[in-house]
Amino acid sequence: MEEVYHIPAMLEPTLDGLQIREDGIYVDVTFGGGGHSRGIMERLGPNGRLYSFDQDADALRNAIDDPRWTFVHSNFRYLQNWMDYYGIRQVDGILADLGVSFHHFDSVERGFSFRFAAPLDMRLNQQQPTTAAQLLNTADEESLARVLYLYGELKNSRRLAERICRSRQTRPIETTDQLVSVLLRGGEPPMPMQTGTPIEVQPQQKKDLARAFQALRIELNDEMGALRELLLASRDLLAPGGRIAILTYHSLEDRLVKNFLRAGNIEGEIEKDFYGNVVSPFRLIEKGRTADADEVERNPRSRSAKLRVAARSASGVENH
Repeated sequence: MEEVYHIPAMLEPTLDGLQIREDGIYVDVTFGGGGHSRGIMERLGPNGRLYSFDQDADALRNAIDDPRWTFVHSNFRYLQNWMDYYGIRQVDGILADLGVSFHHFDSVERGFSFRFAAPLDMRLNQQQPTTAAQLLNTADEESLARVLYLYGELKNSRRLAERICRSRQTRPIETTDQLVSVLLRGGEPPMPMQTGTPIEVQPQQKKDLARAFQALRIELNDEMGALRELLLASRDLLAPGGRIAILTYHSLEDRLVKNFLRAGNIEGEIEKDFYGNVVSPFRLIEKGRTADADEVERNPRSRSAKLRVAARSASGVENH
């Protein structure tokens, strides 16, 4: 069976939210399987342009054969740099689907999932030198506890960090199955299982394991730092009336996006005019739309997605 690289969540609502102009310039900063990019291309005319970013070279297998399309093999944190390189001063729309592609979770050897034994890799950009295993075996206990608490929202983060640091003293934690064993039971990490071997866990253990793996992935790939840089660049790149559509999948990134689109700054500090109205460079269009029941049934991974859309104010400020 052919691998499904990724199924984009809320495809039509996201594209509708961008209000794509036929002759516009658009950026899809999370190309992945190309679903959103192809949707944009279908709505562009002969003079439209689309730039699609992805830091993972695997995404190139989904390349679009069209002269109006440009692939940028880079992290989206460098959006401003690349637009400068291509001579683009303003764009009409920016799309970001912050969910990790099915491809990453389903490619066993990449180590993103606790479902199968695999090397603890978790790099979204495989040219990056540090793997999740290296991070896990070198970070101090305080740093690990912070990561698990901030990015995994695990209340027992200190106990888990202590467990990891004590366990790695006898044997490095190098595989997903070893990490699962340490998180659940502590003690000396077992010998690694063969890559691809299913890892057996109880249903009630899956939520916390998912959060721990998520936290490690976010820290390793500096996903929150990259998102902050993307948001700041989008504010400066969007033309008046241009739109940004962002799909978030966990509360930390959603809170950051929500506050930025409302206030126009990373800190989420609200500025008000003389009359007490909120002043922002954005006008909110979608304030956290979720997938409907039919879509969730077709694509269960869309359940956690939230869509936020905003338009750049034509005057530079927007009261709401």
